Amino acid sequence: MLALLVAASSVQAQQPRPMTPSMTCNQARGLVLARGSVVLGTGTYTYDRYVRDQRFCLRTEMIEPAFVPTRDTPQCPVGYTCREFELDFFGD
Repeated sequence: MLALLVAASSVQAQQPRPMTPSMTCNQARGLVLARGSVVLGTGTYTYDRYVRDQRFCLRTEMIEPAFVPTRDTPQCPVGYTCREFELDFFGD
């Protein structure tokens, strides 16, 4: 049983991350909605973690709308990214 778990986790680790430029906007958005949180590749060397809503962020983080390039849309609204709260004491 342990060997099966190790084999399954190594196969999962070897799977490439989904690449948004090869997806439609609806496919990318649907992936985020279905999984709640997913790391998506947005270019050859770029990627980020995208979330469905605030529940997938830490308490010290806020959500920020996220847009990624897809096959049919240059800036597809896939969901959100989690960002640390930024306190603005001086009103810049």
